Amino acid sequence: MEASLSAAKTWIGSGKAILGIELGSTRIKASLIAPDTTPLATGSHAWENQLADGIWTYDVEAVWRGIAACYASLLADVQKRYELELRSVAALGVSGMMHGYVALDEAGQLLVPFRTWRNNITGRACEALTPLLRFAVPQRWSIAHLYHSILEEQPHVPRIARLTTLAGYVHAKLCGEHVLGIGEASGMFPVDPVTLDWDAERAAKFDELVAPRRFPWKLRGILPRVAAAGAPAGTLSAEGAKLLDPTGALAAGAPLCPPEGDAGTGMVATNAVRPRSGNVSAGTSVFAMIVLEKSLSQVHEEIDIVVTPDGKPVAMVHSNNGSSDLDAWMALFGQVAKALGAEKSPDELYEKLLPLATTAEPDAGGLLSINYVSGEHITGFSEGRPLFVRNHDGRFTLPNFVRALYFASLCALKTGLAILTEQEGVVIDQIRGHGGFFKGGVTGQRMMAAALGVPVSIPDTAGEGGAWGMAVLAAYLLREDARQSLPDYLDARIASRIGTPVNPDPADVRGFSEFFARHSSGLAIEREAVKAFG
Repeated sequence: MEASLSAAKTWIGSGKAILGIELGSTRIKASLIAPDTTPLATGSHAWENQLADGIWTYDVEAVWRGIAACYASLLADVQKRYELELRSVAALGVSGMMHGYVALDEAGQLLVPFRTWRNNITGRACEALTPLLRFAVPQRWSIAHLYHSILEEQPHVPRIARLTTLAGYVHAKLCGEHVLGIGEASGMFPVDPVTLDWDAERAAKFDELVAPRRFPWKLRGILPRVAAAGAPAGTLSAEGAKLLDPTGALAAGAPLCPPEGDAGTGMVATNAVRPRSGNVSAGTSVFAMIVLEKSLSQVHEEIDIVVTPDGKPVAMVHSNNGSSDLDAWMALFGQVAKALGAEKSPDELYEKLLPLATTAEPDAGGLLSINYVSGEHITGFSEGRPLFVRNHDGRFTLPNFVRALYFASLCALKTGLAILTEQEGVVIDQIRGHGGFFKGGVTGQRMMAAALGVPVSIPDTAGEGGAWGMAVLAAYLLREDARQSLPDYLDARIASRIGTPVNPDPADVRGFSEFFARHSSGLAIEREAVKAFG
């Protein structure tokens, strides 16, 4: 669905367009949409995390440089498409990588560098918190990072005035509000889906746990205010507008919706917010969100329990390692092409090479790839070493190699989802996908369907990603009927964008099962590689 040129110009020129920004793992993206959620323009800026003193982080200055560069890219796209300057928006929203640790002092300054979701350093904290709270606390969660800092007696802890996520930090700088959307909040600390607020009983247990240390704060006093989708969450300040647009052209005053995480924007972008629906966001990391009909029977450390942006319980299976290793191999193939005098762009490489996986042997010819660039909590790794292994009789062909890379990126995800479907009896009718994994079109759908054993569909806005989903949440803030639920709003506006599903091919399903068994055995090699290759 595309807006007419005249309609788009009217929306942009009159300040009725809506802006979404998402700070992803490798790219900051902006999406400008019409009031009916039609995409109008996009912007982006590439960035990378750094391993500094053993911590995966992004420098705070890189955050603001990146946001400004992303917004400038959006302005350039608006100018190119419509010959207009973007001077105001009707609403906006900010999303970011879920979880992590942003600890701020009274002045709103970082007390320690931002610690991302990628850090698997909080194992001891999780071992204490999970039985205390009777809730599986993953290493990525903010509360795990906080208690890890407490256990290590890090000197910044008594000075914490506010604790938030990357999205919450950026949001607060734009409008001055210490608030999080409930979906993003549920990746910091457990929330109560009945009260749509922090779980008061569990917060009291945490306070009791740390009471002997006599900190000058209580947990709920430093956590953000929780807001469900559609609730107002601040107004863009003059200072905030200048952070987005250092030229000063962007007007202040636009309302902001509650900031959400990339999991929430993925659910929205794929219209997967009702029970028995699910989505997979596949890129640098891979995670599946399955909206539950009922609570799980027991605590599973491999499964996060979070909520949709409107507060419905969700089982989240999160794999730290997605496409990074595949991307590294594609870059190597690009170097090979250049050395042979046939230089190709990254898009050309992906377009030509990824579909080869569909011509490969179902099990990837006996080859094995393990894509652990970083640790993988689902399988018990705090560090990773990417590996490729083959027997002397493995069929070492390019199609098999590409399929092995694809399948490797889905094995940790499969481990977690098997717990839901086989142990908990969770029913998944269909998976909707988005993210860079699906750039290859039907190839990504087919590989995902093979791994998960369910139909996989792709919204026609999958390429827009989480920034578009965030813009849709900002548009929901402006809905005419305040009583309209988020699922009904999405059905009315984006249900027609969901493409035809690709059903799992039985041969592919069997092939993935064989590869998965090989991958599970190969993790013993990975453990030795971590020890030997420091």
